Amino acid sequence: MALSFLSPILSRLSLWTSVVLLMVIGLKLLSLLFRRQKLARALDSFPGPSTHWLFGHALEIQKLGGLDKVVTWSQEFPYAHPLWLGQFLGFLNIYEPDYAKAVYSRGDPKAADVYDFFLQWIGRGLLLLDGPKWFQHRKLLTPGFHYDVLKPYVAIFAESTNMMLDKWEKKASENKSFDIFSDVGHMALDTLMKCTFGKGDSGLGHSDNSYYLAVSDLTLLMQQRIDSFQYHNDFIYWLTPHGRRFLRACQTAHDHTDRVIRQRKAALQDDKEQKKLQQRRHLDFLDILLGARDESGIKLSDADLRAEVDTFMFAGHDTTTSGISWFFYCMALYPEHQQRCREEVREILGDQDSFQWDDLAKMTYLTMCIKECFRLYPPVPQVYRQLSKPVTFVDGRSLPAGSLISLHIYALHRNSAVWPDPEVFDPLRFSPENTTGRHPFAFMPFSAGPRNCIGQQFAMNELKVVTALSLLRFEFSPDPSKVPIKVPQLILRSKNGIHLYLKPLGSGSRK
Repeated sequence: MALSFLSPILSRLSLWTSVVLLMVIGLKLLSLLFRRQKLARALDSFPGPSTHWLFGHALEIQKLGGLDKVVTWSQEFPYAHPLWLGQFLGFLNIYEPDYAKAVYSRGDPKAADVYDFFLQWIGRGLLLLDGPKWFQHRKLLTPGFHYDVLKPYVAIFAESTNMMLDKWEKKASENKSFDIFSDVGHMALDTLMKCTFGKGDSGLGHSDNSYYLAVSDLTLLMQQRIDSFQYHNDFIYWLTPHGRRFLRACQTAHDHTDRVIRQRKAALQDDKEQKKLQQRRHLDFLDILLGARDESGIKLSDADLRAEVDTFMFAGHDTTTSGISWFFYCMALYPEHQQRCREEVREILGDQDSFQWDDLAKMTYLTMCIKECFRLYPPVPQVYRQLSKPVTFVDGRSLPAGSLISLHIYALHRNSAVWPDPEVFDPLRFSPENTTGRHPFAFMPFSAGPRNCIGQQFAMNELKVVTALSLLRFEFSPDPSKVPIKVPQLILRSKNGIHLYLKPLGSGSRK
């Protein structure tokens, strides 16, 4: 009796649920179609490569060699071309200095269609913030990158590097090439743990290694999501195995950050621990965040603290890992430049046991080689913005507010109109005489304009110390059977690792 009474009600409820669901799907589809029409209309004046009826340019971008495919397109379509990831997400892909200046000198916000994917992981830190709150955080964090704070980090960079080099001594004794990327990643994380959290000298613990693996997983999954339009919808993505894996990795990263912040806050409540912290040889990034106050005396909330720490840990270790690893690859390919860098470093070190802060400015040839490596292998090959107001480019073409921009740094750095013989490794491109007069937006490894990378001095100092010490200990040469295959995973990685032969130079190499 009850079942026969409920049956028609359940049937009607099911029918209405289906109707509502179809209406929601229909409205979402109409919204997407309207947005696509608006984006397509904005991009009308920019010719570009043909698109797949469903995937847009995504299939070409996902292929191995996709980075160089964009370079080919940049030669066919000067200045810029439309770039579609699926049928509903369209960017103007730019790779010309004046075009880059028109957008990146203004401080437009990051493109939410891409960077909102980061929210679950790094929250609203400096990378994702916009408007007055971004300005407030930038101002609060800037003291953390003052040279007085950075000076003591030189010893930390050297400490972590020597731990990695000792490990390489053992590997090199086997006379086999090996993949350096993972070791560089662990060294960069070890460095950041000390600079960010004031970690001790014992290296990474189990929790830290879990954090490193989680961050590696997150960068892979993030790039995969950006390139796969079917994953752009949150509801769909969280139902997939990749989405669930992403959430698990986020939880690991958050647990690690939260635990360290809790421990530091608790230590600040204890008088003895507070004295120990005050007597430390340097402030770490967390000290600065915990002590940061705006003009009204307001400090960062717990959510803001975690967001800034997670942002710094991602931006500070993954990008540095990429830059250092590709630098060693370049040195292996070009032994004449490797030797010249080594001689410069030996001369600077002289009879000293370790490098001092003032030594870093003397590494002129090494710095030119680092910059040329950044040109050919930018750690972040592509970044995205959304226009907050219309822009008119140097050739008279324009885009309305709301349009999406992709700055393809990899293609910009290989733009033959700016860089003659762009595939040639030539550090002298960055000599003072050759740099004078070059367009300020022709070289953008750390972005440019008001939203440039706040940690670029930290990164450059670390690269100088790590590479200088490594060149004193080893001679690098390539493995022709394992040529790196470039792939963008937020940062520039190699699909098959970066395998090099390392030859120890002996204890006398420091002098």
